Amino acid sequence: MASARSNLSTYDESNVPDASPLRFGIVVADWNRDITHKLYEGCFDALLKHGATEVNIHTVQVPGTFELPAAARILAGREKLDAVICLGCVIKGETKHDEYINNAVSQGLVNLSIATGKPYIFGVLTPNTHEQAVDRAGGKYGNKGVEAAVTAIRMGELYRSSQTAKKSIGFGA
Repeated sequence: MASARSNLSTYDESNVPDASPLRFGIVVADWNRDITHKLYEGCFDALLKHGATEVNIHTVQVPGTFELPAAARILAGREKLDAVICLGCVIKGETKHDEYINNAVSQGLVNLSIATGKPYIFGVLTPNTHEQAVDRAGGKYGNKGVEAAVTAIRMGELYRSSQTAKKSIGFGA
């Protein structure tokens, strides 16, 4: 479905587990801060709405989107987290810088997730224009920060349940 047709941040709240036992990291890029800080507000509020406590949400800010994976790894190394949400915005310009940054960040977060088993959530807007970014950071198409929070809750619950599952030796059924 094209984003021009609906608010993409609408979701079924009954599919979102209780976030109260979960611990989250949020890494926010300062570049395009009018956008990224709106993403952060939506993300933070959505975590609280679903039961997360402020004391279990650890936030760091970085200069730009490119720095998200490194900061996410640092944050996860110093805090015991169930999921790390990375929020940024790279607006297409006259060069291909957006492609290089977006590919590097997405690959970095995938690599972290696979290597650690911990969810690292890609909450990065990749719009063509500033107006498109505004529309997706609390504007007419919702707030991608909310979507990132819901993803983190669902994946964080999965991660936590895998960490507490009974470990056995040999083949399990």
